[in-house]
Amino acid sequence: MKLLLIGMAVILAGCAGREPEVRTVRIEVPVLVSCYTPEVEVEVPHWTAASLKKSDSLEVKVRALLAERRQRMGYERELVAASTACR
Repeated sequence: MKLLLIGMAVILAGCAGREPEVRTVRIEVPVLVSCYTPEVEVEVPHWTAASLKKSDSLEVKVRALLAERRQRMGYERELVAASTACR
């Protein structure tokens, strides 16, 4: 029993004599980051063809529909940009 205590004391004394080694380790790990995109308005302010009347001329109707087509194309581009921003 005495031998065991002496052996433990010698082992502990050997560990106490050394300075602890301090070193900095840099570990690079990918971290999941949530993606925030600006919200696309659910309703575009005003669709051009919404204000058409039956009594409007054919030229006015065609111009309004062409303008609305451009509005819709822009709106679709906003939706695609918002959906692909976080890939």
